[in-house]
Amino acid sequence: MHYLFVADPLEAFHPKKDTTFAMLQEAARRGHCLAACEPKDLRWERGERVLARVRRISLTGDSSHWFEETGTDVAALADFAAVLMRKDPPFDSEYFYSTHLLEQAEREGARVFNKPRALRDHPEKLAILEFPEFIGPTLVTRNAADIRQFHAQHRDIILKPLDGMGGMGIFRVGPDAMNLGSITETLNRGGAQSVMVQGFLPEIAEGDKRILIIGGEPVPFCLARIPQGTEVRGNLAAGGKGVARPLSQRDWQIGRALGPVLAARGLLLTGVDVIGDWVTEINVTSPTCFQEIEQQTGCDVAALYQDALERALG
Repeated sequence: MHYLFVADPLEAFHPKKDTTFAMLQEAARRGHCLAACEPKDLRWERGERVLARVRRISLTGDSSHWFEETGTDVAALADFAAVLMRKDPPFDSEYFYSTHLLEQAEREGARVFNKPRALRDHPEKLAILEFPEFIGPTLVTRNAADIRQFHAQHRDIILKPLDGMGGMGIFRVGPDAMNLGSITETLNRGGAQSVMVQGFLPEIAEGDKRILIIGGEPVPFCLARIPQGTEVRGNLAAGGKGVARPLSQRDWQIGRALGPVLAARGLLLTGVDVIGDWVTEINVTSPTCFQEIEQQTGCDVAALYQDALERALG
């Protein structure tokens, strides 16, 4: 089968850790043909299908020069067996527009994973609101007085922008309320932008767990991203240390409750972030941690994903 990966530039990949590379590698191992493009390469014109300027590639097995470009052409997305949307956040206006082009390609017969509408319907911070029984104290507001009241109630809180990624823009404010006003003004831009506020979970010291759900089923191991030094953020991009662990009983409960719901909406792969017993985010754009989990446990997450993709394609 022919797969098209819509992703960041191939030259920016890190083969030793990138999840999209692991997907490419497993697909190639099974004999599938690979092509890649960036969102900027998508186009549509009346009278035509959604097209992309694509790079046909093969893998070399050399981490320093991991792919060879075997050709370039313009191809209709509907002519591929699967289109995998793996563009990293941020979910900005251009990402949003790309999902509309991908949805048009679906109307023309393309099979897109994760589904473009599901990507739009599940912003990664706000998607947790649907599952209140699995989240800790949480507030979404642009009102500074609401934030002050939430802090007065919970005393130790985390504030984060709704469009952040990789731990960007996350602040902790303790019982002394030091800099709460300044942080609020920075994040809500004087009341113009909504902010998520959550009660601080001390279990972050044990790691911010990434639970991968593939085809509605939890992967049996998670990656706990453990903050280092004085950091409160466990994100790998913020210097956190990744430690793979078997899912706890609570992790299984969360995964089995959320998994079928998300999969039914066309989310073949999601990454549910859990601190202690509580869900903090649901990642749908380009969930990661395949390689870290496999390297530490031997669980071949890329193979589990490819199995689920092939089942979905029938």
